[in-house]
This record gives sequence, structure tokens and C-alpha cells, in this order.
Amino acid sequence: MQFTKEELGELLSGSKPLQLAELDLSKASLSGADLSKADLRSANLSQAFLDNARLRYANLSKANLEDADLSEANFHGADLSDTDLSGANLHGADLSGANLTNANLSHANLTGANLSGINLSGAKYSIHTQWASDFDPVAAGALLND
Repeated sequence: MQFTKEELGELLSGSKPLQLAELDLSKASLSGADLSKADLRSANLSQAFLDNARLRYANLSKANLEDADLSEANFHGADLSDTDLSGANLHGADLSGANLTNANLSHANLTGANLSGINLSGAKYSIHTQWASDFDPVAAGALLND
């Protein structure tokens, strides 16, 4: 189910933290939205626009963020475990203290991202994944997918 712009606005104006688990928000325009502490477990956010969004301490475990625009978004302390971030644009995003255990980072762009304190245990990436300069994904626990 796709939401209209009006329905999406109503959904985002609900009481915080937002309960958005398992919703289909694919291709949604959520640029600059405050989704801090939101429950987005297993939500479909593929091809969504979340640039400059605030997702501090949000639960995005098992969410689909494939090909999403997450540039400059704030994911500080967020749970992104088992999340599909393949092809996602995370340029300049704040992922400090985020949990990306077992996440899929194939073809993702993490240039300019804040990756301090990030947990990448078991996360998979490809030779096409772009990392922030001076960041060693293997030392952080990520696995190169052949």
C-alpha cells in the first residue's frame, strides 16, 4: 500500500515515538523528517527519500532501505541490524554508534559518513561499496561479498 502525501503527513504527525513497523513506505518523500526513536522494524523504505532525516535511536532492524537516499541523515545510535542498505546513498550520514550487524551494504555510498563506534559485525559489502576515507570495514567486522 502506498501512502498519499496527505496520509504520510498525518502518519508522521502522530504521537512519538512513531510506530511504523512493517509499513510500505517505498519511494516516500521523508526528507528532513524527525523519525527519532521510531519503530521501523521490517519497514519497506526502498527508494525512499530520507536525506537530512533524523533517525537517532530508531529501530530499523530488518528494514529494506535498498537504493534509498539517506544522505546527511542522522542515524546516531540507531539499530540497522539485518537491514538491506544495498545501493543506498549514505553520503555524509551520521552513523556514529549505530548497529549494522549483518546489514547488506553492497554498492552503498558511505563517503563522508561518520562511522565512529559503528558495529559492522557480519555486515556484507561489495567491491563497489564506497567507504569514508581512512575507514577499514574489515577491522570493523564487515565481510567482503565476492
